[in-house]
Amino acid sequence: MRLLLLLLTLALALPVQAEGFISRLLHKPVPGGIAVVDLGPAASAPRASYQGKPLLVIREDGQRWIAIVGLPLSSKPGNQQIQVNGRQPLSFQVASKHYVEQRITVKNPQHVTPNAENLARIERELAEQTRAYRQFSPRQPSNLLFDKPVNGPLSSPFGLRRFFNGEERNPHSGLDFAANRGTPIKAPAAGTVILTGDYFFNGKTVFVDHGQGLISMFCHLSEIGVKVGDELPRGGVLGKVGATGRATGPHLHWNVSLNDARVDPAIFIGAFKP
Repeated sequence: MRLLLLLLTLALALPVQAEGFISRLLHKPVPGGIAVVDLGPAASAPRASYQGKPLLVIREDGQRWIAIVGLPLSSKPGNQQIQVNGRQPLSFQVASKHYVEQRITVKNPQHVTPNAENLARIERELAEQTRAYRQFSPRQPSNLLFDKPVNGPLSSPFGLRRFFNGEERNPHSGLDFAANRGTPIKAPAAGTVILTGDYFFNGKTVFVDHGQGLISMFCHLSEIGVKVGDELPRGGVLGKVGATGRATGPHLHWNVSLNDARVDPAIFIGAFKP
């Protein structure tokens, strides 16, 4: 009996021991979250993809490889699959998550119902930003436990169903920090600046590529302090907090994209709430 209990205890403990720090930090498999899929041991990094897009693959604890899968807010709960080296797909489960509503009043009606000229501008800017989100560089991210980009409290969480002047628009695809105008914004992890601009909705904006499809976007800045091609260390200042674009006051809006899926940045700073 004692032997049986010992074996049962060891069996129950194995999954916990096999799960490394990165898996515990990032595995939040809900719409707008992240799934960590075990790829097993191999001499070199496997190639993995999800919905036709390459995935971030790293070695965890110096042993097995894991794929880190960004799940769009549009993901349906249930069984999902990734492709690995063209072999049999690997399955994982997506759980459900409820996101609450947010109602916002903005002064400029063009930020709710743009005219034809502004719509054309928005389409051009969206295409430019989409290309940035879809970049996939071979560099491995320097770290996956991120720093907060500013030292302000979280204001609007990720995933809110948003209504501007009573009109429903796209869900909130990032995390907002309340901060004073001019507060320095720091890179949460090392990366390369791949895009800057002054956009209709986002205002002054900076995109940073952390590696393998992991992209940060910072918007509503009062001032951009970097240019395309700049290499930022962790903690490097990239700009200052402002209220440009569609913003009701000074704050930082921070997006994190993984395999071209906008995911909850709170996961990367250990602040995710189920």
